[in-house]
Amino acid sequence: MNTMPAPEFDARFNEMSVLLHSFAYNLTKNIEDAKDLYQETAFRAMTNREKFRANTNFKAWLFTIMKNIFINNYRKKVKQNTIMDSTENMYYINSGSTIISNAGESNIMMKELTKMIESLDDSIKVPFLMHYQGYKYQEIADHLELPLGTVKSRIFFARKELKAMINKRYDNMGALRGRKSA
Repeated sequence: MNTMPAPEFDARFNEMSVLLHSFAYNLTKNIEDAKDLYQETAFRAMTNREKFRANTNFKAWLFTIMKNIFINNYRKKVKQNTIMDSTENMYYINSGSTIISNAGESNIMMKELTKMIESLDDSIKVPFLMHYQGYKYQEIADHLELPLGTVKSRIFFARKELKAMINKRYDNMGALRGRKSA
C-alpha cells in the first residue's frame, strides 16, 4: 500500500485544521464538544496514518473519520440516556421529560428492508451496500474493478428497485388499513 510520509501527512493535516474545526462545530453546535471532536479526530488520524493511501482525497478521509466519531458518540449518549426500572416487572419508566419510544415497528421495517436488499441481484446489491457503508463511488469502482459510471448506475438501479419493492409492500399495507377502517 502506498502510504504518505509522516512529515507530509502532518503538514496536510495542519492545512485542514481550520476546516476540521468548522466541520466539528457544524456537527456539535457546541464549542467545547467541537474541540473534543477535533482532538479525537486528530488522534485517530495520527494513529491510523498508515491506513491513508497517498494520492486519494485526504480531506474526505479526515471528514469521514470525524463524522464517524460524531455518530458513534451520539449513539453512546442515546444509550446512556436510557433509564431502566429495576423493579420486578422490568418496565421502562418515564421520568419527567425523558420519553422512551417503542422501536418495534421500525425494527420490523428494518428486517423487511434487509430482506429486500438481500433479494437484490449481487451485481447491484454489492455496490449499493458498499455505498451505504460509507464507501465513495471511486473506492467502490476501484475495489470491484469496474468503471465509475457502472458503479453509479448499479447503485441507482438498486435504489430504484428497492423503492419499487417498498412502494409495492407499503401501498398494499395502506390498502389493507383502508379496508379495516371502512
